[in-house]
Amino acid sequence: MTGTAQIGVTGLAVMGRNLARNFARNGFTVAVHNRTTARTDELVKEFGDEGAFVPARTPEEFVAALERPRRLVVMVKAGDPTDAVIKEFAPLLDEGDVVIDGGNAHFEDTRRRERELRERGIHFVGAGISGGEEGALNGPSIMPGGSTESCATLGPMLEKIAARAEDGTPCTTHIGPDGAGHFVKMVHNGIEYADMQLIAEAYDLLRAVAGYSSAQIAEVFRTWNTGRLDSYLIEITADVLAHTDEATGRPFVDIVQDRAEQKGTGRWTVQIALDLGVPVSGIAEAVFARSLSGHADLREAARGLTGPTAVPLSGPEAAAFADRVEQALYASKIVSYTQGFHQIRAGSEAYGWGIGLGAVAAVWRAGCIIRAAFLDRIRSAYDARPELLSLLSDEPFAQEIGAAQDDWRTVVAEAVRQGVPTPGFAAALSYYDGLRADRLPAALTQGQRDFFGAHTYRRTDREGSFHTLWGGDRSEVSTG
Repeated sequence: MTGTAQIGVTGLAVMGRNLARNFARNGFTVAVHNRTTARTDELVKEFGDEGAFVPARTPEEFVAALERPRRLVVMVKAGDPTDAVIKEFAPLLDEGDVVIDGGNAHFEDTRRRERELRERGIHFVGAGISGGEEGALNGPSIMPGGSTESCATLGPMLEKIAARAEDGTPCTTHIGPDGAGHFVKMVHNGIEYADMQLIAEAYDLLRAVAGYSSAQIAEVFRTWNTGRLDSYLIEITADVLAHTDEATGRPFVDIVQDRAEQKGTGRWTVQIALDLGVPVSGIAEAVFARSLSGHADLREAARGLTGPTAVPLSGPEAAAFADRVEQALYASKIVSYTQGFHQIRAGSEAYGWGIGLGAVAAVWRAGCIIRAAFLDRIRSAYDARPELLSLLSDEPFAQEIGAAQDDWRTVVAEAVRQGVPTPGFAAALSYYDGLRADRLPAALTQGQRDFFGAHTYRRTDREGSFHTLWGGDRSEVSTG
């Protein structure tokens, strides 16, 4: 077999299969391989008319089918399976070849793999791919991280298969070195968690407090999707809420167990944010909300706890409340994106990646799960001011959130009064208030830390660090 394929995909589960089809549909000859050869045969038999596929039954055949420099996309489960595939294929590759991991790998694993393969002269690209199976087939958002050389040779191919924003720009760009691409994809998923939680809270409030049916809420979301909340998640939420279960005739959302699952990227986002010292409270609350939903025994044991039961509002009051929820949802979503972009900036600085935040917003405008109309405004904000520390410091966003805050506060207060849990809305509002506060109670926290642990503190009126002799005469001493 001579090298005729411009790119190869190994791992032909749904994502890998659809990505291979996407490459083929866009004119590339694609070598395809799977540990179970039946999947390879099935792909070629079912979709062979979509483009040029070169089926390979062994790793040796697969590598031999690729043009030099070889480009090999790995689409297997993250973790040990990815390492196993790399270990199997690396000895068959030559200097200058490129291995691309398109899975949801932890960015630290990507950094390790990039370093190990670089020592052998092989390029390694960790490419975050968002959009699910439909995006993989029709155009995902792609976030590659790796060497400039590898991303330069791979870039034109990724641009061909990526989603395109309304202005025609492909939703892919070289994010930065080694693990930068997978780091950005991780934060994307963290924002996704927060976004979904906020939408779920909006639904819960419209149902419990406004008294709307699922079908009515679906129409509310469809209306919201024509305005500033225009986004993929708002769009599909309306479809989910409007769907009727065929077996029971009940709203679909009422027959699904209220236990949300997760695959780990949200947890990674929170864990890494803690390591970086970045407050991502909205994302964290979304992760914890999913965890709480899954503890069925804990929830069952607490069902007898006292508290208010929501009483639906009347017609005009319900409509006014729905408008306030829209304001609260929009403001809270902006906070979630603010926290996510702060984490990307902090990660970029910590690892020396040089990530452009405007470029990240640009590749999220289409194809990915969190694609939303306001991402173009976020892109513009960071392009105009690359040094922008917070989206809340951008004047247009600051004005919008300022205008929304009265309704935002009313919604959170009403949720508390009626006993409807809104951890996402409340955390976002607390973050907003924490940023704008003249002074935080952290001053007391530092005093406590100095009292029990002699951890020292800094004063507002002079430089240096100090310690009070709490166990003695309580005089103050300078410590540096």
